[in-house]
Amino acid sequence: MKCVRIFGGFAALTLVLSACVSPEVVQTRSVEDSDLSCDDIKIQLKQLEQIREEAAKGQRASGENVAAAILFWPAVIGNYQNAKQALEAANARNDVLVALAEKKRCRF
Repeated sequence: MKCVRIFGGFAALTLVLSACVSPEVVQTRSVEDSDLSCDDIKIQLKQLEQIREEAAKGQRASGENVAAAILFWPAVIGNYQNAKQALEAANARNDVLVALAEKKRCRF
């Protein structure tokens, strides 16, 4: 019976920690970048903005971060590092796309 409680506790902890923010870390450059149209670049720039917003959530004291800090404090460090890495990658990708848009003379 004690084993079931321990297992249940770990299962609950896993569910709580899975609620933490984990924004996508994008690739800075892609082989297909030169094939992107102006519309494709515009779409990717909008997607990057969403990734930035998600990454910003991971760096703030949100409810998920506070819960993770109370239950398992190393998760906060991992969450913050992942958010920082995602934000840096999104900013670098944004620079690449803006340069490509200027090269292709896109107007948005």
